Amino acid sequence: MLLVNTNEVPGKEITEVLGLVRGSTIQSKHIGKDLLAGLKTIVGGEITEYTEMLENARQIALGRMVKDAESKGANAVVNIRFATSAIMQGAAELMVYGTAVIIKD
Repeated sequence: MLLVNTNEVPGKEITEVLGLVRGSTIQSKHIGKDLLAGLKTIVGGEITEYTEMLENARQIALGRMVKDAESKGANAVVNIRFATSAIMQGAAELMVYGTAVIIKD
């Protein structure tokens, strides 16, 4: 499955547009890591607990979007975009969406 954030795939022809596909997940950290992250806000620096949480969420959401695209018969997804939103303190939704297409090899 080819995944791109552009409207076209250079050197390839889109032969069919199959429609919108998406994947999403809501992730949170357990209380211990949430407390560590809270302490880091005092001293500054990257909050790696949340960085790891969001990276994991991106992979899950991408996998779900790919499954959605495969179920439609696509071999590529173009114009991919990510969106995030806070659900509650320490929990975030991550959504990825794009257009499922068939490209000519």
